[in-house]
Amino acid sequence: MEILLAETSRLGRRVIAEMLERRGDVVHCCGDGHEALRELHDNPDIDVLLTSIELPGVCGLELCWDARILAETRAPIYIIIMSSSRERSMLVEVLDSGANDFFRKPPLEAELHARMRSAERLLKAQREILWLSQTDSLTGVLNRRHFFSLLGEEIERLSGDPLSLVMLDIDRFKGINDRYGHDIGDKVIQSLAAQFNGRTGIFGRVGGEEFCWALPGCPLSLAVDMAEEVRIAIESGVVASPLGPIRFTSSLGVAQHHAGDTVEDLSRRADEALYDAKESGRNRVSTRLAKPPQLLTA
Repeated sequence: MEILLAETSRLGRRVIAEMLERRGDVVHCCGDGHEALRELHDNPDIDVLLTSIELPGVCGLELCWDARILAETRAPIYIIIMSSSRERSMLVEVLDSGANDFFRKPPLEAELHARMRSAERLLKAQREILWLSQTDSLTGVLNRRHFFSLLGEEIERLSGDPLSLVMLDIDRFKGINDRYGHDIGDKVIQSLAAQFNGRTGIFGRVGGEEFCWALPGCPLSLAVDMAEEVRIAIESGVVASPLGPIRFTSSLGVAQHHAGDTVEDLSRRADEALYDAKESGRNRVSTRLAKPPQLLTA
């Protein structure tokens, strides 16, 4: 694991870091709360925050609160607070601050290692739950809720850069299910999703056979070219079945974000463009531009 160790004493940092390194952990050390908070912000790979309660700048309890707020936008983090205090009320205060565990300094190596193993078990379970909550189980891509959450975050971050959205689905998918069965239909869905492995952007399954592809930094013209490349790749693919190889096509709708657009505005235009592609014969890419603002007259 990657562990951030925040401890005022240089000797204390060295002793504890050596204990953790003998376990095979990667340890980042700092001597005050401000430095620890910066490291947490800059390094999303930190698994465990091990901090003394007695820290200059930002004390251990405040650091714990700040780390919990930061953890809302990153992978789960396990927090252990340590102190040389013998006050009985300390444990209650530490756990109420959001810490997972507490021990008194100096730690015994065997006890420290046992606490790290406990942290590993909990983090593994938390990450599995997080993965299940964000991922479509059939394809392994983002699920609808998480895709649109990330799209909303991208829109909030925009500062003049372009962002395009591609919405696509499988042409005549019901016919595939009816003829070949739902198991083969699932393989067709998986085949389409696999076309996006290694491609830039944010990709998710938002419906039965419907997908969305967000392209931050991508203007409409480039997004159309990228969508056409995907359309050709899908059309060229083959899915095996007991009744013989299956070829299928997709229709794609593309829209670009404009100032003031919400997630719903952008999604609606991409969906309208997808509808246009379907109505125009399927197996094609269509676009939908934003309507110009209406002038109000007296």
